[in-house]
Amino acid sequence: MSGISDLPFRLLAHRLGAGLVVSEMVASRQLVEQRADILKRAKGRGLSPFAVQLAGREAHWMAEAARIAEGIGADLIDINMGCPAKQVTRGLSGSALMRNLDHAAELIEAVVSAVTVPVTLKMRMGWDHSSLNAPALAKRAEEIGVQMITVHGRTRCQFFNGHADWSFIAKVKDTVSIPVIANGDVETPADAARILSQSNADGLMIGRGAQGEPWLLGRVAEYLRSGQDKGAPPLAEQAQIVQEHYDAILTLYGKAQGVRTARKHLGWYVGKTVQNEQSAAEWRNRLCRENDDRKVREHLATFYEEQLEVAA
Repeated sequence: MSGISDLPFRLLAHRLGAGLVVSEMVASRQLVEQRADILKRAKGRGLSPFAVQLAGREAHWMAEAARIAEGIGADLIDINMGCPAKQVTRGLSGSALMRNLDHAAELIEAVVSAVTVPVTLKMRMGWDHSSLNAPALAKRAEEIGVQMITVHGRTRCQFFNGHADWSFIAKVKDTVSIPVIANGDVETPADAARILSQSNADGLMIGRGAQGEPWLLGRVAEYLRSGQDKGAPPLAEQAQIVQEHYDAILTLYGKAQGVRTARKHLGWYVGKTVQNEQSAAEWRNRLCRENDDRKVREHLATFYEEQLEVAA
């Protein structure tokens, strides 16, 4: 998730039990050109296993970016053919590649040939409901050498509207022999069990559901192992996790940029904690309009003190 699953978020999710964390989508050409901000997105200090997700439309840039990603420690390379954002698809990257499977196959082959680590592929069901070609793309990818497929249960033209079609993912699973990972609308451990049941997938990926709830991935993993949902961490522990996340953001980006970068995360934490919409809006405004990093930290402490009093 571009701008969201950065290094601080991935480190936190990994510590809280995520089995595999994937970098933000990285533009292949920009990675090759060694832009400092792009390298920040790609590097996975202390993470193992660690995946770099690449996007692009030109085979030579994708291949070279994959080599760089392997060189900085990636345990696997994930090719993004699922991003629906207009700024990505206008450049014929992301899910736009599902409109031309020959071009998609050329890019996949370039990446597979360039590295020694496993290559995986992220896709949607297709561009729209008149071209549900995920099974065909998955089969071609498997033949080229891709070792795992992740399918988001929507078309590109759906963006994130409606509900993900988990049962469609089973069609991809029936087409290939490599592992298939189901993705889309998993927000609870019960959702995780249902998506696996309906898709017959080998595993699941959580994206937006972890916004403001990085402990969800570990919670789901434990539920699938034991059948028991231990719930979210106690509020006092959540406060410590959020503070850890905030401090890590400031360390990576510096105070000025870090305060701005943290705002969306703090807004999600508030939204997942406070049920009253007016109160949540007031806290989001207080946290997200403050430019002083110390005052943000003070507001966070006050916020969780109030929530603990309400819960007592």
